[in-house]
Amino acid sequence: MAKLTIDSTYRMPSGYDIPVLGYGVYQTPADVASDVVAHALKTGYRHVDSAVGYRNEAASADGMRKSGIPRSELFFTTKVPPRQLGYESAKQHIANSLKETGFDYIDLYLLHAPYGGKEARLGAWKALVEGVETGKIRSIGVSNYGVHHMEELESWIKSTEEKEGKGKGGVLSVNQVELHPWLARKDIVDWCKKRGVILEAYSPLVRATKSDDPLLVPLAKKYNKTTSQILLRWSLQMGFVPLPKSVTKSRIEENADLYDFELTAEDMKSLDTGVYEPCAWDPTTSTD
Repeated sequence: MAKLTIDSTYRMPSGYDIPVLGYGVYQTPADVASDVVAHALKTGYRHVDSAVGYRNEAASADGMRKSGIPRSELFFTTKVPPRQLGYESAKQHIANSLKETGFDYIDLYLLHAPYGGKEARLGAWKALVEGVETGKIRSIGVSNYGVHHMEELESWIKSTEEKEGKGKGGVLSVNQVELHPWLARKDIVDWCKKRGVILEAYSPLVRATKSDDPLLVPLAKKYNKTTSQILLRWSLQMGFVPLPKSVTKSRIEENADLYDFELTAEDMKSLDTGVYEPCAWDPTTSTD
């Protein structure tokens, strides 16, 4: 694996690059989002992960503009809300996101969760595909999709291409799921890696519930890092795109200070817990 830096990117199946470290704004109030996003970008992040449901798209975009960094060097993600999938609804959300942000295009648009049934999921995906075709969106993907959801989508993409031609079903570039040593999701990871689909890791810090965990403390001491930095380094070395979130400026900086050490194969093995412990919701298991 090439040496990672804060400027590292991965090439998505869409052909576009995604910065390997993202800055998450989940639960970040709109009145502080602009300021903390600008600070994150000043620190070296280039990738902001928002969602319609976070109600801070406009403030996040304002922070991106405030940073003074050209739009072409920044990466912005948003998502169709979990309970509002469907073709018309997704089309409306795409239009609203462009209006809210004032951007000419969205770098990555995801379906936030696989709720609402097959017709709603595939209808929303079709709207994202059309968004790419019209240049409003560059890359598309999903979030909280289990293997069965991704196989449903893959099957639809294949059958659409057979009928309408290559690329007409859209290109799945990303699956964003909760990922950390207590939820490594081997089935989802293997499925995505086999197809080159990028895995984004939300809650990579396990919502601060493992700060003093006996698995992490010795590694933090060994590398003179915090347990949060150990978790984020694990995520990077797993080949994921971690999305740490914080509104504390010193923590934002700490979460980006990950490139002067590397966990050994033995360290990584020690973090292979084999357990399945979500700290957030878990739509990947949904069967509706």
